[in-house]
Amino acid sequence: MTRGVSILGSTGSVGAATLDVVLSQKETHHIDTLTAHNNVALLADQAKKSNAKRAVIGNESLYQELRSALAGTKTDVAAGRTALLDAAKDAPDYTMAAIVGMAGLELLLAAITRGKCVAIANKEPLVAAGPLVMQAAQKSGATLLPVDSEHNAVFQVLDQSQKHMVQKIILTASGGPFRNWTVEQMEAATPEQALAHPNWNMGPKISIDSATMTNKALEVIEAHHFFGLPPEKIEVVVHPQSVIHSMVEYTDGSVLAQMGASDMRIPITHTLGWPNRLNGPAQRIDFKKISALTFEEVDDRRFPAIKFAYDCIKQGPSASIALNAANEVAVSEFLAGRIGFTEIFAITRSIVENGKEQAGDGLEAILAYDELMRTKAKACILERNSSSDSPPKRKVL
Repeated sequence: MTRGVSILGSTGSVGAATLDVVLSQKETHHIDTLTAHNNVALLADQAKKSNAKRAVIGNESLYQELRSALAGTKTDVAAGRTALLDAAKDAPDYTMAAIVGMAGLELLLAAITRGKCVAIANKEPLVAAGPLVMQAAQKSGATLLPVDSEHNAVFQVLDQSQKHMVQKIILTASGGPFRNWTVEQMEAATPEQALAHPNWNMGPKISIDSATMTNKALEVIEAHHFFGLPPEKIEVVVHPQSVIHSMVEYTDGSVLAQMGASDMRIPITHTLGWPNRLNGPAQRIDFKKISALTFEEVDDRRFPAIKFAYDCIKQGPSASIALNAANEVAVSEFLAGRIGFTEIFAITRSIVENGKEQAGDGLEAILAYDELMRTKAKACILERNSSSDSPPKRKVL
């Protein structure tokens, strides 16, 4: 018997990489379900290549197109929100939750109810609903596996039986494409420049988050929830080479680090094989070609998002939801050329600091508060752009 795999969000960068890994493990793994929202052509191609049992498209209007594309195959076709939820609830042995943003929270929770292994590739659900996600896993008995390279690194070197002896975990950050830029240079940055990550090949949202270092801010909050550690035991250090993905320091002074190439297939392969190891297709490091491994302190003046994340943790869940929601809106607006690069964090901070409402408990309350914060972020951007002091619009990709 081979191990069944579902990929929620298979047409994104992480989803596609997961499929690549699974196809390299045909003797031990097979594709059960693939889902996407709009990309019918790629979803159909993936289903054919993997002989998927089921393919689900979120946009119901694309059902006939997907059905026609998979005519003559043995793949079952479905469409719409209910079909996505059914697929998530019917999760096999392993589910990769790779839907970008808060859109994946409901499906993640549905997959967790099955009580199997669920690999979490997107930060947003844990940032905005960390307690809810962790409680759901505890209730169902599901095993949550982190796919973010930093959290996967910590997971690999954190001795759960000695967790009380952890001095701190150290999340590494590449520094992104603007590591050596001045604030003035970043104010004029274009989307093309912000998307040009020096080490990783990622989707547009996470690439922009890396450029602002908001990705590391979100990872601090994610680590707080996933590993159950107080914020004072979580540290961020800039490591431009992206060879060491994160470290755990113990009270005796020992520091254990996980190292690897800048290839998302490494953490994906680790979670796919857990608790064992697989012979995966990822790149390997040639240590003879590495001249140096360097580390730098985060410059909070140029990259204020990380320090702000610690404030959000102290303020409570509502602040983290607002941070995530406003940032998603601001990144989208930057990519569309409607705001400048440094305005991404300025708008995000404004929404968090001016938030007077508090989010309730439960999925519906969290989603409602998330939507409220997005509405406020959009209104904030419209107001800024209508003022005479607004900066010139940026080039649209």
